Amino acid sequence: MPASPSSAAQAAREALAQRLGELRRDAGLTGRELAVRCGWSESKSSRIEHARTPPSDADIRAWCQACDAVAQVADLIAANRAADSLYVEWRRIHRGGMRRSQESYLPLYERTRHFRVYCSNVIPGLLQTSGYATALLSTITAFQGTPDDVADAVAARVNRSRVIREGDHRFALLVEESVLRYRIASPSVMAGQLGYLLEVMSLPSVSLGVIPFAAQRGMWPQETFMVFDDASVQVELLTAFVNVTAPGEIATYLGAFGQLQEMAVYGFEARALIARAIEALE
Repeated sequence: MPASPSSAAQAAREALAQRLGELRRDAGLTGRELAVRCGWSESKSSRIEHARTPPSDADIRAWCQACDAVAQVADLIAANRAADSLYVEWRRIHRGGMRRSQESYLPLYERTRHFRVYCSNVIPGLLQTSGYATALLSTITAFQGTPDDVADAVAARVNRSRVIREGDHRFALLVEESVLRYRIASPSVMAGQLGYLLEVMSLPSVSLGVIPFAAQRGMWPQETFMVFDDASVQVELLTAFVNVTAPGEIATYLGAFGQLQEMAVYGFEARALIARAIEALE
C-alpha cells in the first residue's frame, strides 16, 4: 500500500522538532522556562516541540537564542524550509496566480531524463492542448479563488511541454480510461485534445498507456503523481502539492506505477479507446 504522500513532510517536521527539543534539554530548560525566555505561551513551545505547529524563522532564532545555541540557527532554518517545501498548499503556490508556478517547474522538466506520469483525473499536463489547459486552469482558478492569469499560465504550461519534442527525454504516461471521458472542456476542445493524444503517441520518446474500465484491478486508482527520474515524486492533492524525496517512498510510488502499467493497454488498443471517447462526444 503506498505511503501517505505527506508522510515525508511530516517526518521532516518531526525531525526538526526533535532537534529543537534536544537543544532545550541540553540547555537545561523546561518548556515553561523556554517559553518565558522567548516571550511565548508555554503551549506554543509545546506545539512546536511536538511538531504540531511549524516554527517560523523568527521562532527558530528565538529558540536558539534562549538555548545559547545561536550557531545552530542557519542549519535549523534551512531544515525548516526544506520540510516546508515538501507539502505546500495550493493557495500559497497560486496566491499571485498560476503563471509563476508553471514557469518554476521548467528547470526540473529540462533536466529530467525519464518521466513517469500517472493521471486518474485529467489529461497529463505534458500532453494538454492550449484549449484544454485553458478550461482546466480556469476551473481551478475559480475554485481556489486565486488571481486570474489563466492566459499567461496556459502559455507557460504549453511552453514547458516542449520537452516532449525537444532534448533527450523519455516519457511513460498512464491515464485511467475515465480521464478520456471527463468533460473538462467543450466537446470541440475535448475532441481536439483527444486527437492530440493520438498524435503524440507516435513520438518515439512517448509511451502512453490507458487503463480500461474493464481492467482487472491489481492496483486501485491513485492520486495523480509524477516521478522525475528516480529522484523525486510530485503528488497532487485537492488542497496541496506534495514533493516526495524519501528514497523509500519514491520506491513505493515506482512499485505502484509498475503495477498500474501492467493493467494498461497500449498501441492499437489504446488508440481504440481514445477513438471511442471521441465518438462519444458526438
